[in-house]
Amino acid sequence: MTTADLNKNPEEVSGMFDEVAKGYDRTNALLSGGNSVLWRIATVKALNIQPGERVLDVAAGTGTSSKAIARAGAEVVALDFSPGMVAEGRKRHPDIEFIVGDAEALPFPSASFDAVTISFGLRNVNNPQVALGEMYRVLKPGGRIVICEFSHPPAALIKAGYDSYMKYLMPVITSVASTHKDSYRYLMESIQEWPEQSVLSQWLRGAGFTRVAYRNLTGGIVALHRARTPEDSKVRESVGKRRARPASPSTSSVSIPVQEP
Repeated sequence: MTTADLNKNPEEVSGMFDEVAKGYDRTNALLSGGNSVLWRIATVKALNIQPGERVLDVAAGTGTSSKAIARAGAEVVALDFSPGMVAEGRKRHPDIEFIVGDAEALPFPSASFDAVTISFGLRNVNNPQVALGEMYRVLKPGGRIVICEFSHPPAALIKAGYDSYMKYLMPVITSVASTHKDSYRYLMESIQEWPEQSVLSQWLRGAGFTRVAYRNLTGGIVALHRARTPEDSKVRESVGKRRARPASPSTSSVSIPVQEP
C-alpha cells in the first residue's frame, strides 16, 4: 500500500509496520533530524505524570515513548496493532507490558487509566474519531490525553521548506536508511493528507474532552494536543449517551476557535 487516503485497510497498515519494525526508530531519528527526541520529551512533560499513575501508550510501536513515560514514574501499558512492532518492543523493553490491540476497540475497562497518549499514530487509524472516543472511555474522570502528531506549519516560509524536504530529501534518506521504501512513501502521504491542528481540536471536543489546547513544535511540523475528561460524573454520562459512532473523518480543514495554552 503506497497511497495514503484516510480510508485505510487495517491489515495492510499493520503488515506495513511489521516489515519496518526493526529499523523503525533509527529511520525516524534520521528523518526528524534528531527532533524526535525533543518531541518525546515535550510529550512526557505535557502528560504531567505523577508517580504510580497508570498510562496507556497507544500506537506505541517498539516502546521508545513508553520507556520514557515509565522513567517518569508511571505504570505503562504499550498497545500497538502491529504484532511485529509489539514483538520488537517486548525484546527491547521486557519490563513494559505490551499488548496487540486496536485503537478503535481498546481492550480495557472504562475509566482504567489516569492518562492516555498517542504519538504519530492517530493518522494511521482508520477512523481517528472512533479512537478518540475509545481513549475517552478508558480514561478516569479528570484523566489526561496528549497527542503528538505531524501537522501543518502555519508560516508560509516554514511550510515551503518542509514541503521541499518531504518531496526531495526525505526519499533520499529513506532509500539509504529504510529497508521498505514504499512504507515511508505511505507515511509521507499520510502526513500530507492529515488535517490541520484546528480539526483535531474539534474532534477532541466532539469526543467529549474539555480544556482542549495545542501548541506547535518545530514551527508546526508537529503539534502537541492535550485535553481532559470531565470530572463530573453526570457530564461524563451525558457524553456517553450522546456519542454515536462517527462517520469517517473529512480531511478538509475546518476553521474553529482554538484554546491555546
